[in-house]
Amino acid sequence: MSLNKKESSQNNNAQSGANELPGLAAPITQAAAAVAAKPAGKLSIIFASQTGNAKGVAESLEAEAKALGIAVELFDASDYKGKNLAKETHVIFVASTNGEGEAPDNAIELHEFLQSKKAPKLSNLQYGVIGLGDSSYEFFCQTAKDFDNFLAKLGAKSFVDRLDCDVDYEAAATEWRAKALSQVQETLSTGAEAEVVQLPVGQAAAGHSQYTKQNPYTATLLTSQKITGRDSGKDVRHIEIDLDESGITYQPGDALGVWYENSSELANQILAKVGLSGIESVDVDGENLSIHSALVSKFEITASNPQLVTKFAELSGSKKLLKLVEDKDKLREYASNTQIVDVLAEKKTKLSADELLGLLRKLTPRLYSIASSQAEVDEEVHLTVGLVEYQKGEESRLGGASSFLAQRLEEGGEVKVFVENNNNFKLPQDDNTPIIMVGPGTGIAPFRSFVQERENNDAQGKSWLFFGDRTFTQDFLYQVEWQKYLKSGALTKLDVAFSRDQKEKVYVQDRLIEQAEQVWQWLQEGAYFYVCGEATRMAKDVHEALVTIAEQQGNQSREQAEQFINDLRKAKRYQRDVY
Repeated sequence: MSLNKKESSQNNNAQSGANELPGLAAPITQAAAAVAAKPAGKLSIIFASQTGNAKGVAESLEAEAKALGIAVELFDASDYKGKNLAKETHVIFVASTNGEGEAPDNAIELHEFLQSKKAPKLSNLQYGVIGLGDSSYEFFCQTAKDFDNFLAKLGAKSFVDRLDCDVDYEAAATEWRAKALSQVQETLSTGAEAEVVQLPVGQAAAGHSQYTKQNPYTATLLTSQKITGRDSGKDVRHIEIDLDESGITYQPGDALGVWYENSSELANQILAKVGLSGIESVDVDGENLSIHSALVSKFEITASNPQLVTKFAELSGSKKLLKLVEDKDKLREYASNTQIVDVLAEKKTKLSADELLGLLRKLTPRLYSIASSQAEVDEEVHLTVGLVEYQKGEESRLGGASSFLAQRLEEGGEVKVFVENNNNFKLPQDDNTPIIMVGPGTGIAPFRSFVQERENNDAQGKSWLFFGDRTFTQDFLYQVEWQKYLKSGALTKLDVAFSRDQKEKVYVQDRLIEQAEQVWQWLQEGAYFYVCGEATRMAKDVHEALVTIAEQQGNQSREQAEQFINDLRKAKRYQRDVY
């Protein structure tokens, strides 16, 4: 479970020197004088996290600080009052970035406050910032950069250089944490000297599941069932995984992390492109294995990224790639639309095993929104997985994790999993509260868990689902279930948008506008509004529709409508799980 606010650890500072006795002055050592010169404050760690990675880094940082005897307090950004920064001496921000350079939902209010006129002067504050992101995107680690700039402008002093971590962040984050805490020790009074115990990034705090990203549970695939029609242009799977007696628990809105293996055939294709046989020996994290095994189990070999394209351009001397590298926008577009095997095909180039691995990122787990409630399925967890597939000439290109779950993993096969809590996407605590859910395509997944949970709780609150896809006959995911829930009353209303069933394309945002009066009425009654699915187009269009509804139905100006929606978000009544 996500931690909103941890109790401050006790500062075990003991008085240096001998205990004072009547008539005796306590001897003062050099060490004691040095400690006395340091502020006896605490380190506050604030995490801005969307999917849990930043929270994991923050928790590891907190545990390591405690091991050093540093008084430390951990805060979810949504629970931290910006004005309190004026009272702090040492703060570390751990920040991920959401969407196109936006702050994570839990940090929006703090992010806005620090750039407002209300933000206090922070001349007594020392700070550090570490960002988590993906350099494939234009606004890489933007939220971390923002916090760094905001704090500096307010007069705070950085005690460690900001680190912008890429997808494969664990090693870099571990090194930065040690450096940052060393600086904190030098400037902040701590207890007795202690050796830092470095924890794996994301290690769970006491009371959490023992299974984590670094220590996943080996589960069993029960079912992989295609739930799109025979003539659909999509292959969407309903996945059921057996958690057996793992003791793993999850809540509606959480995600399941899935470690996957790459296609052996794809690994062979990549090896052939660079003139390797596959039996070459390599060392990966202290383990000796063949280059083929490393590609299958240790490295990302499907999705490309700008760094890979840039490095291969230099190694190969490809004129096409070298020209691409000069234009960042074109480079990003090319990398996002071209798999690694096709980048390597741009110019035949012989590489050593180490040169090939030097191009690749380490394999990272994929996160999928959980599509079930444990109140309904007990020791199982369900997912809704869309197979990523497109044609490259006469060959098919597949997504690494989705093809593993949909094609390569057989029923009864093993899959390593862990739960990633998402406190930014949760049902209202009061079951009487109405909810509006917008989930086109596989964005429907968490709302299946929401409705299952509410039905099992005999929730009295109204629920309204907006679903969209291409066609009614081929792509209506979980249609029979939604009809059942409508009949039982677990689902109050259902509106659908099938874009290709008529001449003019219709999407979920169009249905929202059509139902504007009722949507506004539900919001006035305290409804929570949820969006899940594709971030760059759908989520933006739904947001715009919501602002339009507030303008038209609430008789508000554009500025007032935007503020109304922003207030919903701050009150956690507007929650998004977008990707």
